[in-house]
Amino acid sequence: MGEAFFYHLTRRPLEAVLPELLDRSLARGWRVAVRGTDPQRLDWLDQKLWLGPEDGFLPHGLSGGPHDADQPVLLTSERRAANEPACLMSIDGAEVAPEEVGALERVCVLFDGHDGPALQRARDQWRALTGAGCKAKYWSEESGRWEKKAEA
Repeated sequence: MGEAFFYHLTRRPLEAVLPELLDRSLARGWRVAVRGTDPQRLDWLDQKLWLGPEDGFLPHGLSGGPHDADQPVLLTSERRAANEPACLMSIDGAEVAPEEVGALERVCVLFDGHDGPALQRARDQWRALTGAGCKAKYWSEESGRWEKKAEA
């Protein structure tokens, strides 16, 4: 059974934090699905990932292409990812079901701590997942480095 990690972004934006988490996941040998809610935002994120440093290339693709199943990292708004991920990263309040936490190695919920609705959505997701018996950890970067602040 996997667990959910909640990442409260307060110092750096998603486009700065996500590549680090993707690197760590790929280093573990996991395929990753990054699930968002807005195809235009995913397209924007795809562009940001392509423009990263040359020595930090992240192999990834935007869903809807002919090679979705082969992508180590797949950006998608779909519930089911074609790349058969071991890790799901939810951004922008994308839905995560308790069954997914149980079936995957890890689920990461990344949320902007300066956005009131995003913060409330993350709190709702925490309650829903922990209420369903999922293991969860809450991480904050408020101090300048990631620190575990809560566990359920």
